[in-house]
Amino acid sequence: MKNKQISVFIENKEGKLKNAIEALSKENINIRALSIADTAKFGILRLIVSDNKKAKEVLEENNFIVKESEVIIVEVPDEPNGLNTILTYLDDEDINLEYLYAFVSSKSDEAIVVMRLENIEEGIKVLKSKNANILTEEDIKNI
Repeated sequence: MKNKQISVFIENKEGKLKNAIEALSKENINIRALSIADTAKFGILRLIVSDNKKAKEVLEENNFIVKESEVIIVEVPDEPNGLNTILTYLDDEDINLEYLYAFVSSKSDEAIVVMRLENIEEGIKVLKSKNANILTEEDIKNI
């Protein structure tokens, strides 16, 4: 139930983000979700894409530094306090959340949250015990 996320180191300069997105587009790689964290000099672009292997290769060929990491992608009720329910499950078990970002899809009534946890295995165990819907890579491809 783990998913792969691509993190791309990007200089905080005009056109750099566009170049990364364009490189993926030219190879017909679909971005399912993204998040950008930045500082004055650089940013980290986190991506959930339709083809991780190809995306990593394409970005590296275009001189980007790319890292692949594991995340959990879970559906949460798209309503007030929906996210807090999932966060409470993790907090009650002292599972540290490093970061998250969310997106919605027209193919689901739920919000979709990408989470990077300090202990992914424990997080999966807790969320499964609470009947949370953890999405697979195949689920993400079909969204």
